Amino acid sequence: MNEPMNIRELISRYVDGQVNLEERRLVEDQLKQSTDLNAYYQELKKLNKVLDEWTTETVSGDWETKMNNLLGTTSQEDHPMKKTTYFWLHRKLSDFLSPLVFSENKVGGAAKIADKLSSNAIFLQTGVLVTLCIMLFVTVQVYVKRGLQGRLKSATDDIGDQFSVGNASQYQPYYLTTDYSIEREMAEESWRYNANMNTEEYGHLNENQFLTAKDNPLSTFSIDVDTASYSNIRRFLEGNQMPPVDSVRIEEMINYFSYDYPQPKGADPFSMTTKGAVCPWNSAHQLVLVGLQGKVLDPGHLAPSNLVFLIDVSGSMADANKLPLLKSALKMMVNQLTEKEHVAIVVYAGAAGEVLGSTPGNNKAKILEAIDRLQSGGSTAGGAGINLAYAIAKENFIKEGNNRVILATDGDFNVGVSSDGALVRLIEDKRKEGVFLTVLGFGTGNYKDSKMEQLADKGNGNYYYIDTLKEAKKVLVEELGSTLFTIAKDVKIQIEFNPSQVKAYRLVGYENRILAKEDFNDDKKDAGELGAGHTVTALYEIVPVDSKEEIRKADELSYQQSQVVDSPDLMTLKLRYKDPDGEESKLITQKISPAEILKVPEGDFAFAAAVAEFGLLLRNSEFKGDASYDQVIQSASVSKGEDRFGYREEFLGLVKKVKELDHRSDESPSSPAAEGINFKAQ
Repeated sequence: MNEPMNIRELISRYVDGQVNLEERRLVEDQLKQSTDLNAYYQELKKLNKVLDEWTTETVSGDWETKMNNLLGTTSQEDHPMKKTTYFWLHRKLSDFLSPLVFSENKVGGAAKIADKLSSNAIFLQTGVLVTLCIMLFVTVQVYVKRGLQGRLKSATDDIGDQFSVGNASQYQPYYLTTDYSIEREMAEESWRYNANMNTEEYGHLNENQFLTAKDNPLSTFSIDVDTASYSNIRRFLEGNQMPPVDSVRIEEMINYFSYDYPQPKGADPFSMTTKGAVCPWNSAHQLVLVGLQGKVLDPGHLAPSNLVFLIDVSGSMADANKLPLLKSALKMMVNQLTEKEHVAIVVYAGAAGEVLGSTPGNNKAKILEAIDRLQSGGSTAGGAGINLAYAIAKENFIKEGNNRVILATDGDFNVGVSSDGALVRLIEDKRKEGVFLTVLGFGTGNYKDSKMEQLADKGNGNYYYIDTLKEAKKVLVEELGSTLFTIAKDVKIQIEFNPSQVKAYRLVGYENRILAKEDFNDDKKDAGELGAGHTVTALYEIVPVDSKEEIRKADELSYQQSQVVDSPDLMTLKLRYKDPDGEESKLITQKISPAEILKVPEGDFAFAAAVAEFGLLLRNSEFKGDASYDQVIQSASVSKGEDRFGYREEFLGLVKKVKELDHRSDESPSSPAAEGINFKAQ
């Protein structure tokens, strides 16, 4: 009887998405062969659904006592339990509760509840099982209110105790010795908890198409230095899940990595680099790279900063990978602050309030004390918080300085000004007053990616997703300058393709950044910002003029005629930008010759192309051509380079991981394995 028992345990883990590839195939084979096992599988799915659909209710103070009395009066002898049901329920409850306990001592409130419940056989009857699961959910709320958040705070304090008020004079960066394997396990636990109650939202992306150079010679877009998509994708893959297609923004994947472009030499605050080669995923096409390198600023000559951290402390931020992670991230950043940076902290939940007035960065004890006081609870009055944060930023405005609101949230606004349109208009108005917005995204399950991307874009700022302490270190420590200090704003690129050399072209990514050709010369049109030391990379896939490939095109015009000018140039690159405090743009122009086209991409060009190819595969793009995970691994391995912080090596690990996860080519939508999480695309 051991074999049926083992397969049922495996099925219960399969329902929760906790099986590896070999186990998954074994379960699916068994489900096809056994009617009984299939019935068991369907029963577990129904129980999952009941739990998923249960909404939060207000609880009375005596619920905890009633629950304990009920559990204490039920014995296993009175109600013998089936072994398989016991196993599933015990593990299900443990998985459900474990993300709420962010500490080394796992025998806390959650474990006690799970053990106590699972030792009682009252769950034999399905109806009673569902009832007590509901009661369990309510009881968890009581425990959270009465102690689990204290454990979260305690664990966060332990992680950052080297930054505690009492040790503020030492300022030893703890991240130098942090074991990230622990936080990775925490992320996987949190993923399992949230996976079946997912309300994440992603803006729908329509991939850029090939356009004929004769009919559409101009391609215009705003630069994008956001990196949220890549770290968000990593979060899915670390949880053994394929990311939603609309979460994959290829330009953000490419720009997650820095590239070794030359430093600017002239008056402009950045340099421009162009390269060309045969396209790795379609040898009949060519690939052209456009790279920008922002000027690296001397830390001693950075402008003073007026920073207002706007922190979401609503109930949805209680999870370990939200507010506790954010607090640890802020403590890391405090170590980098000087007297030139002034920091204020505003929080919002049911209402908004000021936790810390504008304080010099060298007063670390006061800032750390304010961070320690942050606790979650309540609904999310995002609009009120944003208004207050901007008001404080204006009160402490530094002329010719860096004035910025930094919003940290999961994006789940639900009280006050919450519509995308109203929030965008508010942020656009404040941007015109010289206060920019940076967005830090956190969390799993109710993450609102589409809203946060839009807010950062309209606020003249950047958008990052922080899934681990390592990512927090990257954004708020290693890249603090490019995160906070803008050296050029409203940066737009326009490329004119030569029809005598190019039959058609396609911009890889940047779907959310496409501009009308008239916008390029319109200084009122908002565009992307470039931070100090930051790199920006864009790729174009080109169809040579002598190609026999059919490209969709419009009918010939009846009232106009265009004449192609014979020129050896492949294309002309034009770029406009404004100084951070300027309102009039400056123009840079550079021509690209077909002679620059290499046989294969090399160095950083090859790595950027490999990242783009990976994105095409994740999106299952119609333009992926001959792309393959093996080809990405080979190209990225050869072009990895110095890899100072290990980000490129991590990329290789993700590609190898998704190679085992991606089975879209051999699964039908109706098969059990094809069942996944429903993500809302806006």
